[in-house]
Amino acid sequence: MDLLNTLVDKGLRRELPSREEALAVLATSDDELLEVVAAAGKVRRQWFGRRVKLNYLVNLKSGLCPEDCSYCSQRLGSKADILKYTWLKPDEASQAAAAGVAGGAKRVCLVASGRGPTDRDVDRVSQTIEAIKEQNEGVEVCACLGLLSDGQAERLREAGADAYNHNLNTSEGTYGDITTTHTYADRVDTVQKAHAAGLSACSGLIAGMGESDEDLVDVVFALRELDPDSVPVNFLIPFEGTPLAKEWNLTPQRCLRILAMVRFVCPDVEVRIAGGREVHLRAMQPLALHLANSVFLGDYLTSEGQAGKADLEMIADAGFEVEGTDTTTLPGHRADAAAGGACGSHSGGCAPCGDGASQAVAEAGQEAGRDAGQEAGRGAGQETSAARTDLVAVRRRGAGTDLAPNA
Repeated sequence: MDLLNTLVDKGLRRELPSREEALAVLATSDDELLEVVAAAGKVRRQWFGRRVKLNYLVNLKSGLCPEDCSYCSQRLGSKADILKYTWLKPDEASQAAAAGVAGGAKRVCLVASGRGPTDRDVDRVSQTIEAIKEQNEGVEVCACLGLLSDGQAERLREAGADAYNHNLNTSEGTYGDITTTHTYADRVDTVQKAHAAGLSACSGLIAGMGESDEDLVDVVFALRELDPDSVPVNFLIPFEGTPLAKEWNLTPQRCLRILAMVRFVCPDVEVRIAGGREVHLRAMQPLALHLANSVFLGDYLTSEGQAGKADLEMIADAGFEVEGTDTTTLPGHRADAAAGGACGSHSGGCAPCGDGASQAVAEAGQEAGRDAGQEAGRGAGQETSAARTDLVAVRRRGAGTDLAPNA
């Protein structure tokens, strides 16, 4: 396919594809799927070889969130039967993290429900970061605590945090349909605060919430403009008791097309298969490793994943290798640029580096995308999938329980 040859060439040059090309990837047929995976796989191998980075989640505080994000089992008014507990003590969190590190995780992601941390919460998390770093040499720590206030990102960096996660989740045009208690702009601001503080920015999306192809392309292009080092791709887990419990819009094939599109738009960025891979990719998970170079090991925040041992076997059987702590995840040009506080993703000037012309082009593209999305209508290009509620397992082990974690 001429489209795929063009996208491979652009990906190897770190050149941004057009919106039309990104939309065309999502519109490919199932008959073309293996060609799409093979093409995106060439770009993945160019920048990341056959390495797979393992990440491990520790839910520091579960449930009881005042925000109304429709996709979340921890949201205000959620009737999902999840674990609910207040802050883990630093030693408890460190013990939970150690299980993931022992299982092969290179990065520990510390997550807490809520709108954003108080200064006391930042102190608590800082103590946890220090405890984890003392006990696990070489491990990376990423914090995910919600919206940040001025100075909080700097304090987390001083405590030893390497990265901060805050996902955009969906397009700016449809964000208000998903969440009303904060805005898309609030999320962008937090990613920028993390970036400015010298933290590695991690920001991604959730697919499967009823969005159109245009919405998906909008959010991925917005992420490219924000220039995070890692982009987690979540697939909605439709928890009973949440507003999106009936949204079963994803097939394994669509998930692979979404991952391929993200890889073409963000060729040299750590693309992570995040929540929902077991629910929606199912037996196609090994193919996704040809597109993404990073996965979460074991369980998620409020749901259970496949056994950590099965994750490691899947990676080995697919011909990939777990990335060690002595290996730099990002390609040299990105790692060097990040160390100098500049952008490593774009060829030429870009908005993150202060190129106003590029910013204007990006804004024009986003505006055009919103117009196109409105014309096409929400839900265009979706595929229907049978509800697999049997695959949605609420987490009952690990952090916040007396049972051993899955790692």
